[in-house]
Amino acid sequence: QVQLVESGGGLVQAGGSLRLSCVFSGIFSNYVMGWFRQAPGKEREFVAGVNWSGSSTTYADSVKGRFTISRDNAKNTVYLQMNSLKPEDTAVYYCAARRMAITKRTYDYDYWGQGTQVTVSS
Repeated sequence: QVQLVESGGGLVQAGGSLRLSCVFSGIFSNYVMGWFRQAPGKEREFVAGVNWSGSSTTYADSVKGRFTISRDNAKNTVYLQMNSLKPEDTAVYYCAARRMAITKRTYDYDYWGQGTQVTVSS
């Protein structure tokens, strides 16, 4: 059974950095990985995605140039490096997995982690 476990969230001041990790149990290299986030009262939204090899990435416009998604297939882990954080980045961050291509739609993803809270203070 596929399981995803996120870590690395926390409280940071605006302009700071955090790195989120998501450990995947299963045949990791078969899956596209995505990071999503959900702020209070808002819908869950796509943040970034990476293909099975790490050679292709996609980002939401709101995080381009500040966030970087990467994966280490030897460690079954996907990362989200978040720099220049803003208060509007405050949300619960989720990693998700699916087969085939990167998409931005939440309903395309088959497996989800429990989420990790990121809070950015102004």
